[in-house]
Amino acid sequence: MTTRQCAASGITTAEMVRVAAYEGLDPEYIRRGVAQGTIVIPKNARRTFELLRGIGKGLRVKINANIGASPKDSSVERELEKLRAAVHHGADAVMDLSLGEDIEAVRAQILAASPVMVGTVPVYETVYRLARAGRRLEEMTIDDFLETVRSQAEQGVDFMTIHAGVNLQALSALESSGRRLGVVSRGGSMLVRWMRHNRKESPLFEHFDEILDILAAYDVTISLGDGLRPGAVLDATDRPQVTELVTLGALTERAWDKGVQVIVEGPGHVPLDRIEENVRLEKDLCRGAPFYVLGPLVTDCAAGYDHIAGAIGGALAAFFGADFLCYVTPGEHLRLPGVAHVVEGVIASRIAAQAADLARGLVHAVAREKEMAEARRDLDWERQYELSFNPGHARTLRESSGMADGDTCTMCGEFCAIKMGRKD
Repeated sequence: MTTRQCAASGITTAEMVRVAAYEGLDPEYIRRGVAQGTIVIPKNARRTFELLRGIGKGLRVKINANIGASPKDSSVERELEKLRAAVHHGADAVMDLSLGEDIEAVRAQILAASPVMVGTVPVYETVYRLARAGRRLEEMTIDDFLETVRSQAEQGVDFMTIHAGVNLQALSALESSGRRLGVVSRGGSMLVRWMRHNRKESPLFEHFDEILDILAAYDVTISLGDGLRPGAVLDATDRPQVTELVTLGALTERAWDKGVQVIVEGPGHVPLDRIEENVRLEKDLCRGAPFYVLGPLVTDCAAGYDHIAGAIGGALAAFFGADFLCYVTPGEHLRLPGVAHVVEGVIASRIAAQAADLARGLVHAVAREKEMAEARRDLDWERQYELSFNPGHARTLRESSGMADGDTCTMCGEFCAIKMGRKD
């Protein structure tokens, strides 16, 4: 049985117990959440890894880091370095978005090395394989796609983004919407191009049950992709986005019926005042399925600093109920991220997650803030470093000012407010 089928049958698995222990919750709470679809535990039946995590209602906000080679920049060792950096700095998951000659080798080594769940987007590899065989994207068949899904599932991929909601109905909404910036999802754009050329329904939508059968056989969690997410804040919550989301709600229930766990992706670029409605819309239409958000980015004008725009949106989205933050790097929209960009993206998302968990009153978040307040009260610099999201960076900043020793910093020196405020 799949994890979902076990939960629905009243069976508490070892994985549910591990997730409960990490969260400080009763295993029965986890089992009920998995049965209801409000919690997922992405883990391929063929894979074991150390840092198993649950995603969903009542749990800590989780963070994903996208890594992966590109045709212009392909190195297995570099991607493994990104993996190590992401996990070291607190990522709960990674997605391998590789394209290029080493795509299979990169994924195999990431799966072997990763202590966290690993996700993919199968349509990327499918289209790349077609190109290597001298075939065009428009020639893709459902068999081509299913072969990739099966191959990745056999390798041990824990969750897969499937853009099954990009169908003819969504395409019609896109064509008539007057959207300022068209399709920014790579997977979404591939399916839009296929449908425009073939004038047929998307094979991923038309053969959705066949995809689910493969995922269920390996207990792979499906992440329903937001192929028509807005790539500009002024397009937020437009007809193409909402049309796709309505379809994703229906697909969520079909996946649950097959015993497949579901995450729903969205909502792209969204201004601050529309984040709450976007989160609530997903929760309503998809019956509480965990919401996986990229950012969301709250302004389009932060090139070079998009990790900050994403953290602002991520904190607010998580406070309103988003469950899984996909990090954004400083180089988003500009380049393939390097290792340093991965670190900055993960740290920014961790700050967002902590801010949301604290506002939601989660015990671990409140305890961390209490410890930091006490460390600052006591001028305990070592403990302050330990409690920060990047201890090495915090230590380097202070020591670079020449204050490696002593109990104050160069901001106030002898006029330190904490020292002056103490009772004699």
